[in-house]
Amino acid sequence: MSPAMSTAIEANKEGDQPESQYQKGVKHLWDSGITRVPNKYILPASDRPGLTRDDNQSGNPNLKLPVIDFAHLQGSNRSHALNTLAKACEEYGFFQLTNHGIPSEVILNMVEGSKRFFELPFEERSKYMSTDMYAPVRYGTSFNQNKDRVFCWRDFLKLSCQPLSGVLPFWPSSPVDFRQSAVDYSKQAKFLYLALTEAILESLGLVEATTKNNEYDSLKEFQDGSQLIVVNCYPSCPEPDLTLGMPPHSDYGFLTLLLQDEVKGLQIQHDGRWVTVEPIPNSFVVNVGDHLEIFSNGRYKSVLHRVLVNPLNSRISIASLHSLPVNKTVQPSPKLIDETNPRRYKDTNFASFLDYISSCEPKGKNFLESRKLT
Repeated sequence: MSPAMSTAIEANKEGDQPESQYQKGVKHLWDSGITRVPNKYILPASDRPGLTRDDNQSGNPNLKLPVIDFAHLQGSNRSHALNTLAKACEEYGFFQLTNHGIPSEVILNMVEGSKRFFELPFEERSKYMSTDMYAPVRYGTSFNQNKDRVFCWRDFLKLSCQPLSGVLPFWPSSPVDFRQSAVDYSKQAKFLYLALTEAILESLGLVEATTKNNEYDSLKEFQDGSQLIVVNCYPSCPEPDLTLGMPPHSDYGFLTLLLQDEVKGLQIQHDGRWVTVEPIPNSFVVNVGDHLEIFSNGRYKSVLHRVLVNPLNSRISIASLHSLPVNKTVQPSPKLIDETNPRRYKDTNFASFLDYISSCEPKGKNFLESRKLT
């Protein structure tokens, strides 16, 4: 046995790995056959899901989020659906979206292509590793591997989608059909986002009720907005109570459309405790981002959420994060500010967010807190 192999075996026995192994990602560690969570991934006792999980203390461990039927938003039940949407954004910051209209083959191709990407040899995946937050494609691990003191049990592939014509040549060329699948998916997700944003604006009283002939006149500033597709890979974990797939955080953008499989993992903080979101087949989980909380002057709330990992099943989830253009200032809508509801947030933009997460270890809703006016 070589000295290097002997060292690796001893490191695994001790629950640790050479530092260079962490930067290669948790999928690389999983492929090596580890049977214990390395020390780099073990959270402080107070942050571990095994100790903070409220499932075991409640008769209702799973949360059924409000359900918005997208077909109702397009039909005669729109008024009722808008009321449900407003209540969901105010009280939960999350909702499930059914009957979304995205063809099943578009979703299946994206999911299967994503799985095959993470099954590629590390040498192929590593071509897309970058520390550049503005890179059109970025493969990495944890939440912010350059700042995280404790890594989370997650690898990711991030695809910038704006503009598609400019970024497409940089996207992974393997698997061979991945680019086209991602293009089809990103276009469908963008259309869905614009329709939801129009409904959001209407629910806030910022636009008049629309008709089928309306061409999104109220959405001009959103049409050229940013879109980032994040494919998350959560390999099965030998000691899931010691780590997390994603730490508690809120999303920085306007809206996030999350496609998750039927294996439970997503938890949100609701009424002061962590509850697991009950998956609904063929639906999206949609959540309010920090930018929408700012834009609505605090009426709609971005909510802390995290991801548990599983001892038996690996998981893939696909998030499409949407907001205004990267150079656009995000601020509370003037129509939502008056004497009884004063301005609550400073102006911000995407660059401010990237500067923030590049300079410190992001925790919870710290970035949004930095935007609040006292």
